[in-house]
Amino acid sequence: MLLSSTRRDWLGNIRGDFLAGIVVALALIPEAIAFSIIAGVDPKVGLYASFCIAVVTAVMGGRPGMISAATGAMALLMVTLVKEHGLQYLLAATVLTGVFQLVAGYLKLGELMRFVSRSVVTGFVNALAILIFLAQIPELIDVTWHVYAVTLAGLAIIYLFPLINKTIPSPLVAIVGLTCACIYFGIDIRTVGDLGELPDTLPIFLLPDVPLAWQTLTIILPYSAGLAIVGLLESLMTATIVDDLTDTSSDKSRECKAQGIANIGAGFLGGMAGCAMIGQSVINVKSGGRGRLSTLVAGSFLLTLVVFFEQQVSLIPMAALVAVMIMVSIGTFNWSSIRNLRDHPLSSSSVMISTVIVVVWSHNLAYGVLVGVLLAALFFANKVGHFMYVISEFDESTDTRIYSVMGQVFFASAEKMLATLDFKEAVTNIVIDLTRAHFWDITAVGALDKAVVKFRREGASVQIIGLNKASETIIDRFGVHDKPEEIEKVLGGH
Repeated sequence: MLLSSTRRDWLGNIRGDFLAGIVVALALIPEAIAFSIIAGVDPKVGLYASFCIAVVTAVMGGRPGMISAATGAMALLMVTLVKEHGLQYLLAATVLTGVFQLVAGYLKLGELMRFVSRSVVTGFVNALAILIFLAQIPELIDVTWHVYAVTLAGLAIIYLFPLINKTIPSPLVAIVGLTCACIYFGIDIRTVGDLGELPDTLPIFLLPDVPLAWQTLTIILPYSAGLAIVGLLESLMTATIVDDLTDTSSDKSRECKAQGIANIGAGFLGGMAGCAMIGQSVINVKSGGRGRLSTLVAGSFLLTLVVFFEQQVSLIPMAALVAVMIMVSIGTFNWSSIRNLRDHPLSSSSVMISTVIVVVWSHNLAYGVLVGVLLAALFFANKVGHFMYVISEFDESTDTRIYSVMGQVFFASAEKMLATLDFKEAVTNIVIDLTRAHFWDITAVGALDKAVVKFRREGASVQIIGLNKASETIIDRFGVHDKPEEIEKVLGGH
């Protein structure tokens, strides 16, 4: 079974994976350079990182076909560290980031993705699509008409070429064809070479040149923790998206470990921390990439291009790559989510829109996902709380009031349960029937304690019946209504 899976991941789609990997490599170059500039380091730092991270995750990752490399989200978190302490501290922080992610993988924190709702994922995807598009705008401002012509020609090739031939990825045709056209006609527009000097040597293993002291750890620890969290969030969210695009599943914990090992390797090879890239992953999938081979080819071909074909790569027009990234943003955006705003519940739409707004406004994926998850949890708790209700019956023969509690009792519904109880009614006996209820937390137990104590203070005898095993366990452990020494605390000492 394992051999069959390995063969499928590596050899099940050789032609598609190889061609898709070439497309991704070409699209990775300007982005890796741009992210290096954002972080304030030499372009080779981002390019070496992209090579190392892509190759390692290709072999060890839990999501075949996903592209990981240097990313803008990670680069933004490095700016202050590089400015105040320099490159060597960034390399040390990158290694520590990988250690944190490796530990997270062994702790199986990737399984926490099940708490991220579909609305948050949709918001995350839409926000990234918007950010990818906005990132192309500077390349289209204050430029000659040739740039617009090349960009439009690129989009035309990308969308029309599949009507002629679906074997060769249309983005690859667009990049190669437009590069040749610009060289042949002598079109003077911005190229990859204008972004920065490409490396002319292979990366070498080196230890970060920082003091092995406690002070060093205190400097890099906050940055590494932030990088680890953002990197895992983006990687796991991207893995979920690729799962949907390919209708396959992935091993999230294995992916966490792979990201960690990849960043440790990047730090020792002179690269910056990175993670999965949704834009490049979408390019890979839409170009026919499905297996690990596509990611390996992307990383390997990237390094081969920038080191051995530096002059040729530097001639690639940025307008051609802008066309590819515009295609990615259009293909990434979940257009059906706009149509569904009218049909989906208001709470789901609010979570999606809030995630988009926070990510686009802050350019921080972690903030957007955190806000989305919190809102989704609050809406869910509020919704479940509404399904809790109490039925009241009175038995005159025994002067007994029976309260039958139905539903889930927890922090969002505990006060509602208390509000339905009449503590001033003069009855001899009170029965609280919990046969169809479930108590979840200490807030619910505290509400039950308060109800029992108040009824007893009014002179009634209180009996609790119908507890299920789970509710009985939490009430026995945390309840105080049968502990005289604790009763006064229930009502605040009054």
